[in-house]
Amino acid sequence: MTPHFVSLFTRPERAWDDIRQDEKSNGLHYLGHLLLLALIPAVSLYVGTTYTGWSLVKNEDVHLQNTSALQLCVLLYFAILIGVLIMGAFVRWMTRTFDARPSLNECIGFIAYVSTPFYIAGLAALYPSRWLAIAILGAASVYSAFLLYVGLPRFMRIPHQKGALFSTSVLAVGLLVLVNMMVGTIHFWQLSMSPEYERTTQDQSYPTVDERPQKVPEAL
Repeated sequence: MTPHFVSLFTRPERAWDDIRQDEKSNGLHYLGHLLLLALIPAVSLYVGTTYTGWSLVKNEDVHLQNTSALQLCVLLYFAILIGVLIMGAFVRWMTRTFDARPSLNECIGFIAYVSTPFYIAGLAALYPSRWLAIAILGAASVYSAFLLYVGLPRFMRIPHQKGALFSTSVLAVGLLVLVNMMVGTIHFWQLSMSPEYERTTQDQSYPTVDERPQKVPEAL
């Protein structure tokens, strides 16, 4: 059988039927998918921040020390899990409005699968870049929204008209939760864990940009 994370990209409609069947036979079927794929962004971020690094100014590379990177990645991993739980609870609450009666566990599983593009997009963290992150996250958001609109009526067994309105509500709240969880995680890490950075420059006589002699501007 094709893994769900593959079929969601190749045969999304068939994938949702299979997922629904699996969740009916085993309510915790989604756990392996969630716990394993959520590691992709965390591990990629660790590699990207400690080994690849990023550049804020010309001829300078910035890396995180291993301990600081590990702290950030652990926080990111748990933020992903908590975000999925929050969205699952919201979907469960919203089902009362749309005449659907799934369990809380099924709703969490549904969100775990809808979020699959974001797990895969985490590979972009191997090469930390602001514009690459924006492009990849934008593409992941679009495809995740597609999975949501296609999958929700099938998974919840509701008419497509109600499914479209339901999906729009979930999408709006999901983007809000995503932004708040990511920003909150980074702020908590910066303020509570005192991250340590390592900077390297091509001019080894001055370890950091701040220690380089500053040019005095010529008088006008």
